[in-house]
Amino acid sequence: GGAEEMVELLPLVMKYREELGWTKTNNGELAAFVGYATSFPNVFLCLIDTYDTLHSGLRNFVLVSLALDDLGYTPRGIRLDSGDLSYLSLECEYVFHTMADRFSRPFFYDLDIVASNDINENVLHSLNKQGHGITMFGIGTNLVTCQSQPALGCVYKLVEIDGEPRIKLSNDIEKVLIPGKKVAYRLFGEAGWPLLDLLVDSKEVDQPRVGERTLCLHPFMEQKRVAVVPKRVVKLHNLVFDGKNGVVPGQDSTLSETRQFVNDQVNHTRPDLLRHVNSGEYKVSVSENTFRFLHQLWHTETPVRELR
Repeated sequence: GGAEEMVELLPLVMKYREELGWTKTNNGELAAFVGYATSFPNVFLCLIDTYDTLHSGLRNFVLVSLALDDLGYTPRGIRLDSGDLSYLSLECEYVFHTMADRFSRPFFYDLDIVASNDINENVLHSLNKQGHGITMFGIGTNLVTCQSQPALGCVYKLVEIDGEPRIKLSNDIEKVLIPGKKVAYRLFGEAGWPLLDLLVDSKEVDQPRVGERTLCLHPFMEQKRVAVVPKRVVKLHNLVFDGKNGVVPGQDSTLSETRQFVNDQVNHTRPDLLRHVNSGEYKVSVSENTFRFLHQLWHTETPVRELR
């Protein structure tokens, strides 16, 4: 191998500019794209809405991309950071497909269209309804701080001390603890959707099993109960840290495994639970023995006021 031949990128770009008749695109933007492509030919992804998205930025990106492809490099895509993201992304997609067919350049079909500009949950739902050509979202501010719930309201509560179940009493029913160490199961029905989650005391002999009738109760309202014959039973939690014994070996998952698990959970969730507005309510129940023990301990630990 001898030294690689040096090739000027700009003359190739100008050749395509003349061929396509796109001579009125912004020259400064085109120069910036050429400079960027020269420095980073393997990761050429451009912000195209600095001047005119469709009549300058998109066209300049296409010109440089054609030249890069001539030299054996594959462009990555574009980023949209303003304007009507639905309309602009579809227009960009249309131009890419047109260029792919006109010049027999299949890489245009695989280009990413990245959208940014304060993307939040409402914007994502709106784009999905309108239709779009976006392949990737750049989410910053609203990933760090969720607009609809900027703080996570949660707290750890003590439910057992040295194997002895404990309960926290409160005038607010939702703050009363379900005592004791428990195992959480997800029970699936015949349609493949999860029916409910079930909390069972870890010492209970009768854990839920496939094909067996299981009585599931509301933790605080005995009248709300249902019998479930699960088609599938999934244990939701594994012990990963065991107090003084430290980390339990062999229980940690890779990032890819965790991502796959989350996707599987979403794909097996009833559509009404995933609605953006007026979503359904998912039930979490307790076993009959857990229900009885909860209310027995609640009754025992609640002081009796004396009135005179």
